[in-house]
Amino acid sequence: MLDVYLRGDVDRISPEAPVPVVKVIDRRYALGGAGNVAQNVRAVGAQCDLVAAIGDDAGGRQLCSMLGSIEASVASLVQVERPTTTKTRIVARSQQVVRVDEEEDSDLDGDEVERLLAAVRRAVDQADALVLEDYNKGVLVPRVIETAVSAARAKKIPVVVDPKYRNFFLYRGATVFKPNRRELEAALGAEVDLDHPEALPATFSRLGVDNLLLTLGERGMALISDAGEIKRIPTMAREVYDVVGAGDTVTAYLALVLAAGGSTAEAAIIANYAAGVEVGKLGAATVSRDEVIDAYDAFMAT
Repeated sequence: MLDVYLRGDVDRISPEAPVPVVKVIDRRYALGGAGNVAQNVRAVGAQCDLVAAIGDDAGGRQLCSMLGSIEASVASLVQVERPTTTKTRIVARSQQVVRVDEEEDSDLDGDEVERLLAAVRRAVDQADALVLEDYNKGVLVPRVIETAVSAARAKKIPVVVDPKYRNFFLYRGATVFKPNRRELEAALGAEVDLDHPEALPATFSRLGVDNLLLTLGERGMALISDAGEIKRIPTMAREVYDVVGAGDTVTAYLALVLAAGGSTAEAAIIANYAAGVEVGKLGAATVSRDEVIDAYDAFMAT
């Protein structure tokens, strides 16, 4: 996805309709969606092969240029017959006035899926970890999900999944499954009570994953294994300016630590420190290794 931010001033109401007139004074582009996960991976110094669909349009060319500027591979981007998903936010006086989405989110099919599958197989063959970042945009169709997870499991590399509702129960075999609590409860049709975890075995049976990582807002996160063990991870954020992009930072750091041979608990704890740094920044932002180390040192010193 391409995120576009148009910032300006409002000093009058349109004579055509009762809406503010925003005089644009600044235009900024940002990597959105899985692109934000990719740039967090690159910010740590790791390599990232981003498999995604883009259109033959200005948005797709802008994304390729931005990925090139951070030295992220564009070899696995698949050009499809639809526009590049673009989200344009119009902001005035630090308030978002409106967001305009340009996209087509029906499932890809035919030759486009075959080309995605080929890109997935090539990427997984060279990878130390696999991230599946689902946004319900029609790219992670069942065949792509099943092929990617199967290839990763065969290679014995960790699989980190950030799901959405459309294919929520198709990620069997994932190492870490990372919905937020609301998404999980909506999919299960029941409340997840971590203080009375008797229903967790049934939840894992339905999902078929090794670990759940749930974000709990000001209560931090909970890492739950398929054996029923629950590890509470307190929030590390000291000041919260903006939660946009925090989930992408967590996903990136989970995959990085697991790829480097860390345990699931180590990955969750380090990702939590990274998220604490990210929410102290405005907008979707990257978090470096040094920032995570500084955050850990500061927390241990308190």
